Amino acid sequence: MTWTPQQPIVSLKDVHKSFGAVEVLRGISLDVMKGEVVCIIGPSGSGKSTLIRCINALNDIQAGSITVEGLEVNDPKLDKLALRKKVGMVFQQYNLFPHKTALQNVMMAPIKVLNQDRAEVEKRARALIAKVRLNGKEDAYPGELSGGQQQRVAIARSLAMNPDVMLFDEVTAALDPETVKEVLTTIKDLAADGMTCILVTHEMGFAREIADCIYFTDRGVIVESGPPATFFDNAQDPRTQQFLAQIL
Repeated sequence: MTWTPQQPIVSLKDVHKSFGAVEVLRGISLDVMKGEVVCIIGPSGSGKSTLIRCINALNDIQAGSITVEGLEVNDPKLDKLALRKKVGMVFQQYNLFPHKTALQNVMMAPIKVLNQDRAEVEKRARALIAKVRLNGKEDAYPGELSGGQQQRVAIARSLAMNPDVMLFDEVTAALDPETVKEVLTTIKDLAADGMTCILVTHEMGFAREIADCIYFTDRGVIVESGPPATFFDNAQDPRTQQFLAQIL
């Protein structure tokens, strides 16, 4: 299927996912356009993280369809490397190599996976480290960096693969409150540059500020969605109202 920018860059249609007898996603459908920022919120166990892991083929789905730029993610013949060139993902845990410097962590995948020229990769990696506001930390090891700084290295590492879509799975959940802001500022910069972003987040103020659309999930379904102003100020579904009343 040939994808054009007029079509959704990411499209989920009636997606179902179970772990054993537990149905985690029960018919999820959503479309994300190029350059759009989508935030997925909801209580723990509502399927948010599973949903974005399915987009990157880290979890297989049992039914439905997920496409990224026209690639069917659940196609058994799919080249997962081709998919992961298009879709970057940043996790709650930074997963940096402790024996590699920040610069080496960012350079690793383009050299090892994409076989790109080392000098070109290093030039781009230094630019990405500057982009995530870590100038001067190129030669620091993860153990010498704060949690927020490590998370920004992880973001730069994902960007080094030059993806078209970035997935963020509760990337501030493990951080100290004072380092949360620096990571959110980095994501805000990416969104302002036009990067398509799908975020699972508990940061409601940030979601209100950055998102084009908010999706509220509970028990494996999308209960309600809409632009932030409508969603936060005029939620229609009683379950959404109850959730927002507890957290706002």
